[in-house]
Amino acid sequence: MSIRVVVADDQPIARQGLRMILESEPDLEVVGEAVDGLDAIGQVERRRPDLVLMDIRMPRMDGLEATRRLRAVTGVEVIVVTTFDLDEYVLDALRAGAVGFLVKDSAPERIVDAVRSVARGDALISPEVTRRLLEQFVSAAPARAGDATLAELTPRERDVLLGIAAGRSNAEIAALLQLEESTVKGHVGRMLAKLGLHSRVQAVIYAYETGLVTPSRGGG
Repeated sequence: MSIRVVVADDQPIARQGLRMILESEPDLEVVGEAVDGLDAIGQVERRRPDLVLMDIRMPRMDGLEATRRLRAVTGVEVIVVTTFDLDEYVLDALRAGAVGFLVKDSAPERIVDAVRSVARGDALISPEVTRRLLEQFVSAAPARAGDATLAELTPRERDVLLGIAAGRSNAEIAALLQLEESTVKGHVGRMLAKLGLHSRVQAVIYAYETGLVTPSRGGG
């Protein structure tokens, strides 16, 4: 079955470029295009996609507010697409529930891989992006050190959280911990539920904000 995608961007050339990249692959289908965040919500309601590629800066309703509303109402996955890899709104979008972000000039294969990764529930945010994003934003944010919810995690769930914070996929975490990938996936689900988080990217942010890992050592 095809992975169904809605592309939201106020620039026609950007929408066209993303459509061409995605539809060159046999398993990807662009089922709708939106010109702003409000349109994106309507497209999702009508088209029922698997995920949305969402620009940040758009008229009427920006991608941040649209992401927040979509995650709250529909649960559809959102990948933020931005002109700048350190856009000032990216972290807020991730906190709103986006599963990660891409830079608009990313190589076509990276965009395709990101869509497929999100569709299968795997990691999207890379170690390089993790370091640059968190060094820019999280290190300047007030720390939530000593968050009591960390104590609710089992040692193995804590190990999995550290792996996610380092940008590792389920397969990489499984190899590191000498576990089956399905076992790691179970640990991820329980860890997210205990911490009240909705995505792996939110887990990365949580790990940095609570001081479990720091930009200087990157979670191992």
